Amino acid sequence: MLNCLATVLGLFICVLLLFMAAPYIRRYMAGGVCKSTTKLNGKVVVITGANAGIGKETARDLAQRGARVIIACRDMAKGEAAAREIRAETRNQQVIVKKLDLADTKSIREFAENFLAEEKALHILINNAGVMLCPYSKTADGFEMHLGVNHLGHFLLTFLLLECLKQSAPARIVNVSSLAHHAGRIRFHDLQGEKCYNWGLAYCHSKLANVLFTRELARRLQGTGVTANSLHPGSVHSELVRHSSLMTLLWKIFYFFLKTPREGAQTSVYCAVAEELESVTGQYFSDCRPAYVSPQGRNDELAKKLWNVSCELLGIQWD
Repeated sequence: MLNCLATVLGLFICVLLLFMAAPYIRRYMAGGVCKSTTKLNGKVVVITGANAGIGKETARDLAQRGARVIIACRDMAKGEAAAREIRAETRNQQVIVKKLDLADTKSIREFAENFLAEEKALHILINNAGVMLCPYSKTADGFEMHLGVNHLGHFLLTFLLLECLKQSAPARIVNVSSLAHHAGRIRFHDLQGEKCYNWGLAYCHSKLANVLFTRELARRLQGTGVTANSLHPGSVHSELVRHSSLMTLLWKIFYFFLKTPREGAQTSVYCAVAEELESVTGQYFSDCRPAYVSPQGRNDELAKKLWNVSCELLGIQWD
């Protein structure tokens, strides 16, 4: 009887302590906050995948700062709904939606062509969109879905918009990567995952590609006034895990310990607007501060090789 009472009392004390600590735990899990008050009046921003999640919250923040924000997304209905919501909240009518399917190079080229015909400048490009844990599938051009959307799609988009960014300098390119890049490897012998495929590792490989792309891009852009940085947004409660029922369940169970989309967007916003990053390039951030990059992500030879292979796959010449 005494043992039973002691057990109940112990459980009660643990629950009470957890309840008392909850606000502090939640504050810690929320991560860093962008404290910059920079205004973006007259600036043009493109954000891929900004119809939901951290992309939408990034768009909301930059619109609040006065930027002309272009939501580039595949789902136009969700994009228009997000734009209406952001316009109403920020009273910034310069929030528009443009069709962009990163799984189709034809769509990417059409988006870039239309953008360059309609816009005179581009000051911030945020390559935010991505897929995660997809069953094996290929893009319209035959690329494995994670590699095709998360890396090659943004690689081509950046290539097509780069001259506009240079002409608008100072300008910034922000690539949303992930802590998962630490588990990634660039498997040139099986880049499309046709010999061996694991949906979790495929995502990690594509996130490493984001880091390597940023590193080589920054090197090539030295002296142009255009910077390129990558980031880990944190573990965010979003639609990104929709392809995995297990991850969706875990996300619901551990919701309390995940960042909200607004919290997850803070490092993207920081990389896009922070005054102290005006000349910082080729770096990787998490929680609004520099973060550790895996040895693979710091391999310059690997970055150069991936760059060349990416150009070959996309049929472009990018010197």
